Amino acid sequence: MPLLFDTALEDLPKVQGINPRPEDHDDYWQRALAEQRGTDPAVELVPADFQSSIADCHHLWFSGTRGARIHAKLLRPKGQSEPGPAVLMFHGYTLDSGAWLDKLGYVAEGYTVASMDVRGQGGRSQETGGHEGPTLHGHVIRGLEGPPDDLLYRQVFLDTVQLARVVMDLPGVDADRVGATGASQGGALTLACAALEPRICRAAPVYPWLTDIRRVFNLRGSSGVSAYDELADWFRRHDPLHKCEEEMFTRLGYIDVQFLAPRIKAETLLVVGLMDDICLPSSQYVSYNRISAPKSVLLYPDFAHEQLPGSEDAIFRFLTA
Repeated sequence: MPLLFDTALEDLPKVQGINPRPEDHDDYWQRALAEQRGTDPAVELVPADFQSSIADCHHLWFSGTRGARIHAKLLRPKGQSEPGPAVLMFHGYTLDSGAWLDKLGYVAEGYTVASMDVRGQGGRSQETGGHEGPTLHGHVIRGLEGPPDDLLYRQVFLDTVQLARVVMDLPGVDADRVGATGASQGGALTLACAALEPRICRAAPVYPWLTDIRRVFNLRGSSGVSAYDELADWFRRHDPLHKCEEEMFTRLGYIDVQFLAPRIKAETLLVVGLMDDICLPSSQYVSYNRISAPKSVLLYPDFAHEQLPGSEDAIFRFLTA
């Protein structure tokens, strides 16, 4: 069988991670969730310019940790009288919540849809740090040299939880029928959201990022991986001899989704391109293998980190089943 950068295809179902796990990982996230629960979401709904005959469309604003105002596109079925299901959507690195139009299929099936802008990236969500506007890049290393509670992705993961709980509390939403999906960074956020909000019932991550970070970083030379260029730049500028490597990857372990994966209770569909040289298949399986909830994989043998034909249809069927 072919070797997929570092792991044979037949070995993927048993591959284990190499990124170190912080000893206080569980306490770290318990403390983080306590902070999230203590953050008043201060929800605001603003009618959008885009409207549809089947959907009421709003800009949803809520407060995340550290005072950031987070934005999501919210679409709700018109005239819905009984509580119905919902889908949360998360986007790729530096991108945004996408078009209103591509969410209407779910609305037509009676689903509320909320698509979040990650703080400080391509959308409207705010990154608190003494400045206005997006930063786009550098989010993996943001907070890396300070207290672990200041890691930016800690706040982003908690934003997904706050979004889930805001949506679950909306009139007309059945809190037990909320799913999540996203690709790359959005795949990582899908897994993090399902891990940290156990009421998420279905999760469909597509080639998730931020899983077994050290594995992907170590293979960047042989595979052409560019997923953690900013981390490589950090080492070049701040630790050229890698004297702090163990410490840094242990700190990144707080936001490595493989260590959150055992908490997932949602039925999970992982979508993988086996030629992916950005989010390596082996790294994706590291998180998948730690999930004990019902799960399945949709494999694309000849595809990389790109559009996967038919995957959106498969995810739609999975989330609306």
